[in-house]
Amino acid sequence: MSIRPRGRQFFNNPGPTNIPDKVLRAIDRPVLDFLSEEFLEIHRACFQGLKRVLKTEQQLFMYASSGHGAWEASTANVFAAGDKVLMIESGYFSESWTMMCRKFGLEVEVMESDWRHGVDPAAIEQRLRSDTAHEIKGVLVVHNETATGLSHPVKDVRKAMDAARHPALLLADTISSLACFDFRMDEWGVDVAVGGSQKGLMLPTGMSLTGVSEKAMAISAKGGGAPRHYWDWREMKARDPQRFIGTTPVHHFFGLQASLALLEEEGLDAVFARHARLARATRAAVRHWGGLNDTSDPTNGTKPAQGERGPNLTAAINGPELYCRDPARYSDSVTAVLAPEGHNVDKFRKVALERFNLSLGGGLGPLGGRVFRIGHMGDLNEPMLLGALATTELAMKVSGMPHRPGGAEAAVESLAKD
Repeated sequence: MSIRPRGRQFFNNPGPTNIPDKVLRAIDRPVLDFLSEEFLEIHRACFQGLKRVLKTEQQLFMYASSGHGAWEASTANVFAAGDKVLMIESGYFSESWTMMCRKFGLEVEVMESDWRHGVDPAAIEQRLRSDTAHEIKGVLVVHNETATGLSHPVKDVRKAMDAARHPALLLADTISSLACFDFRMDEWGVDVAVGGSQKGLMLPTGMSLTGVSEKAMAISAKGGGAPRHYWDWREMKARDPQRFIGTTPVHHFFGLQASLALLEEEGLDAVFARHARLARATRAAVRHWGGLNDTSDPTNGTKPAQGERGPNLTAAINGPELYCRDPARYSDSVTAVLAPEGHNVDKFRKVALERFNLSLGGGLGPLGGRVFRIGHMGDLNEPMLLGALATTELAMKVSGMPHRPGGAEAAVESLAKD
C-alpha cells in the first residue's frame, strides 16, 4: 500500500491553482437566495471587479462551467454553421478550440506555426489583406498557451487586423493569462474575451466568463450565431447584472468576491510584477539545468525553418530546456520544459508526486511524455516557488533525468537581483 508523503502538497500544476485561505473561508458559508438583495449586492460587486481585471467597460457574462463552456458560448453567439474563422495556432488549446468550432459546422482555417515560436502578426495581416471578400468572420487567438508556455501578443493581432482593414471579430482566450499578466480588452479591441475561474482568479474550477464588445453583442442580439439556449446572451441579459440559465453558482461568487479583494489589495500592477519575477526565476532554473547560464540566449539563434510547424520536439541531449524559444513570448503563467531526448517525463513526474508530494503539469497532445510544465500563477510567492524548483531538481536526480545541479540556486540569484 502506498503512503502519501506527509506535509502540504506543493501544487505547481498550471491550473487549477492554489486557492488562498481567505477564498476558502469565504466559500465556507451558508447558501443565499440568488435573487435576494443581499446576494445581488455581491453579484454586482463581482461584475464590476471582474471588469476592472479585464479592463473593459463593456458587457460581461458569467457561466457555471469550465473555460470550455465560455469557448462554446462565444462561438455559439456570434458564428453560424458555414461561417469561416481564422485560428491562430499556438498548441494544444488552439487545437481544442478548432475542434469545437468544427463540431459547430464552422469552417476553420488554421494559421500554422511552430509551437515553440508562435505566429508572426505580419502573416496575419497578409492573410487578412488577401481576404478581399471578407469571408473570415472571426480571428481566434489563445493569449497564453498553457501547453507550451508561449504567449501571443493580442494587441499586435488587433493591429494586424486594423492594418488590413478587416471587419472580422477578434476573440481571445485569456483563461491562463487573466489576473496573471496584462490584458486590456477595450484598449486592444478584443470583441470577445474568454476567461476561467481556476487560474489567476484563484478559485475552484467551475465558473467561466466572457467579456463582450458592443459589436459582438449586436450580432447576437440580431439573431446571429448558432441555435443556443444555455449560452444565449439574449436570455442572460434579461436581468441585471445578468440572468443565469439555471441556478446561480452563489458559492463561486462568495469566493470571487474574496479573490478580487486580494487582487485589488495587492494591486494589479504588483500582481503582474510578482508573476513576472517568479517566471524569470523559473526560467533561470531551467536554463541552468540544461547547462546554460541565465544570460545565455535560449534560442541559440535558431529560427523555425521555412514551412516548419507543429510541436517541433528537437531537444538538446544534455538536459532540460525551455520549450518556448522566443524570449519576447515567454509566459509569466507557466513554463513548459522539454526533457532530454530519450527521457519520459511521466516517470519523473510520478517520482515528484508520489515520493515528494510535488504536482507538476504533464505534456498535452503530441507533447505528452516529452514536456513537463511548472505553473507559477495565482496564489504563489518566492518560498513556494523555490520549494517547488528544489524538489523538481530532486525528482530529476532520483528519476535519472540528466541535468546540471544548482537550478534552485540559479533561481535564488534571479530573485535576489529582481
